[in-house]
Amino acid sequence: MTVGRDRDETGRARQARPRDGLGRPLPYGQPGVEPIDETPLPPAETLALARDLLAQGRPFSAHETLEVRWKSGPAEERELWQGLAQLCVGLTHAGRGNHVGAERLVERAAGHLESYHARAGTTYGLVLDDLITCARARVRQE
Repeated sequence: MTVGRDRDETGRARQARPRDGLGRPLPYGQPGVEPIDETPLPPAETLALARDLLAQGRPFSAHETLEVRWKSGPAEERELWQGLAQLCVGLTHAGRGNHVGAERLVERAAGHLESYHARAGTTYGLVLDDLITCARARVRQE
């Protein structure tokens, strides 16, 4: 990977700068959080990793984990994974102090999750209404 240009050997953009727990770039050479592996995981593993990252205070990394699943998973589940990823982006914005952005992202996520739930898609044990309620409460208190 070329550090100066933040591109991989194929020329694809890659963020080489270290990041903090909320995904903010740090100066080169500073210690940051471990980047996530962008290899798609099965649904249960994706959810377990996202939960662990959230418990560590890393909603941005949880978002990246869910985004990999959203973009690589079956089309009929994309709204679920997109909504979950956007909930984490909302939490990221709340943690950064961007309350307007946080509320907007959580509401956008809620729309995707509510639409997915109405189609009776597989939720992998998640109670989507509870997740939406919890995310809304968290962004209001940050």
